[in-house]
Amino acid sequence: MFDALLAPESIAVVGASRKPGRVGHEILANLIASHFGGEIIPVNPAAEEVLGLRCYKDIKSSGHRPALAVIAVPASSVRSSVEDAVASGAKAIVVITAGFRETGEDGARQEQELAAYCRSRGVRMLGPNCLGVMNSHHKMNASFSKSMPTMGSISVISQSGAVCTALLDLARERNIGLAKLISLGNKADITEVDLLATLAEDEHTNVIAGYLESIDAGGDFVRVAEAASHCKPVVIYKAGTTVAGSKAASSHTGSLAGADVAFGAAFRRSGVIRAPTYEALFDYAVAFAMQPPPPGDRVAIITNAGGPGIMAADAVENSGMRVVPLAESAATALKARLPAAASVANPIDVLGDADPERYVMAVEAAQNDEDVDAIIVMLTPQAMTRPAETASAVAAQVKSAASRPEAKPTPVLAVFMGGHEVLPGRRELVTAGLPDFPSPERAVAALRAMREYAVWRERPPRAVTRFRVNRRRVERIISRNLRVNRQQIGEARAKEILSAYSFNVPEGGACDSADEAVEIAERVGFPVAMKILSPDVIHKSDVGGVRLDLAKPAQVMDSYDLMILRIGRLLPQARIDGVYVERMCSPGREIILGMTRDQQFGPMLMFGLGGIFVEVLKDVAFNLAPITADEAMQMLKGTRSYAMLKGARGYAGVDLGLVAENLQRISQLATDFPAITELDINPLMVGGDGARPMVADARITLAGRGGQ
Repeated sequence: MFDALLAPESIAVVGASRKPGRVGHEILANLIASHFGGEIIPVNPAAEEVLGLRCYKDIKSSGHRPALAVIAVPASSVRSSVEDAVASGAKAIVVITAGFRETGEDGARQEQELAAYCRSRGVRMLGPNCLGVMNSHHKMNASFSKSMPTMGSISVISQSGAVCTALLDLARERNIGLAKLISLGNKADITEVDLLATLAEDEHTNVIAGYLESIDAGGDFVRVAEAASHCKPVVIYKAGTTVAGSKAASSHTGSLAGADVAFGAAFRRSGVIRAPTYEALFDYAVAFAMQPPPPGDRVAIITNAGGPGIMAADAVENSGMRVVPLAESAATALKARLPAAASVANPIDVLGDADPERYVMAVEAAQNDEDVDAIIVMLTPQAMTRPAETASAVAAQVKSAASRPEAKPTPVLAVFMGGHEVLPGRRELVTAGLPDFPSPERAVAALRAMREYAVWRERPPRAVTRFRVNRRRVERIISRNLRVNRQQIGEARAKEILSAYSFNVPEGGACDSADEAVEIAERVGFPVAMKILSPDVIHKSDVGGVRLDLAKPAQVMDSYDLMILRIGRLLPQARIDGVYVERMCSPGREIILGMTRDQQFGPMLMFGLGGIFVEVLKDVAFNLAPITADEAMQMLKGTRSYAMLKGARGYAGVDLGLVAENLQRISQLATDFPAITELDINPLMVGGDGARPMVADARITLAGRGGQ
């Protein structure tokens, strides 16, 4: 798809300066130093020769037809240079030059025009404002980075050139090879979506690692990232997580769903492994590149010291994985071969004087144990320790076991703790293809990421249930509100919409007089609840707009008059549409279900405890619509309150299956009607097995005439 960009046969460097230190000079020097096998065409109207190569005033006059043109000229000359490259046959452009969107409106306009020009000619453009592109397997360093990576299987895409160079330097220090490194820059044309699709099919790429600050086409990203994740691990560090949403949300769901929540939900849906830190991005990518994901969550720890073994055990348990005893047969066989003072419990302590052979025996025993899914090998420097020899012996054992046809995929991660003394061992580990970590916590975090990816890959195909609903009824309500540009749908109409999607709604009705309120109360049956209807009153209880358990006609009459009077005084500008009277809901646990429409990723669903608890505890879970039945249940399990809702420590459980079904119905409603931007059911009253949850309160927000 991007051969002209990633594996061109010829490259023009426009702005190939004669002065060392200039960007154009360094790009040309890097291409030569990387032993690029294709044709290199320097372009500089003020020079006849640069770095021993004949130079041309422009590409057109050179008579060459480069597949790729790298542009490193002042911003004012970029457009003419791009036009020259396109006219000469270039199929891909890399604009290194800065000074576009990041400088303001005029720069943004020029950038858009540049991208539009390239697209209209069938040419793809990387940048502007980028580091460039590298392909170690093609011996191409078309960037102004100081170093070129050795060949490897990790490909990197980054929105930051500085992060690219930092990762390159780290990979060089650790002797880790990279396949491709692509700096996105301003993403005027080529984006992370394009590159994910390309790298998913790249035979030299086994792991995709990325640093992103923004994702513009959220739906496309989820679709392409999910397809890529089915092929190979995709690890992304998403920066800018504290940026607030661009719209002030009026619902509980909207106020809790910050920008970062949407990215987290999108990554989970698409199988992307999210790295929480820069170090984790590198750790995870290296672990995936060198070892298979574990088939389960049972971890064996091998150590030459008790303290580090305890640290590792704590990290494993805290991550949600398990430290399990060796099978009796494996423990007995290993006990017979180790010194009497050694421990064959888990962690397996081979003692401080352990030689390489003792480590190999422990690793072999763990590999042969069907109850072990992953192994962490720890070493601390003692007087008798031989780190390099131990690393070499362990790596040989891992390689030998993996080569057996009947071998199960048991990843082995190493933790050589210390500094100078263990450096030879750490170097040997990398050379032998074993991921090495400075601490047990980092190793366990990588292992946990590998396990989560394996679970994602093992999940059944997604099947979204479609319920039979009354869409026509909802269409009429929404159309009526949109015609008058009314964005807030109050409780009465919101419940009518939910009823059309088979939610359980208490019987009730709207009224605009005390006498009518009594009539409704007598029809639905006492006791009743009474609530103000107003698009300007969001939190009704704060202003006396809610009365509960009204058991007599006189109470209904008095409550109606008092409510209208009080709100009229507190909020004289508020529009009052009347009062809603309904039969009181049966007692139950209060939860909240909601939806807010993210600008990039579309409808996001929310689940949590309802009432005031959602504001105080913020114990909520989010997921992207549409969701499956299993994903709905996983949302419930993703909250701290799940155990209480399930039934624990004196609390009666609720029917979680019906709650999950209600989440799926909101999912269908949100996908059926893009005009709905926010929805809250708060609270939804839930009871025991078979008790249908009841909507106690609800509100819906629509997009305005011009959209959100």
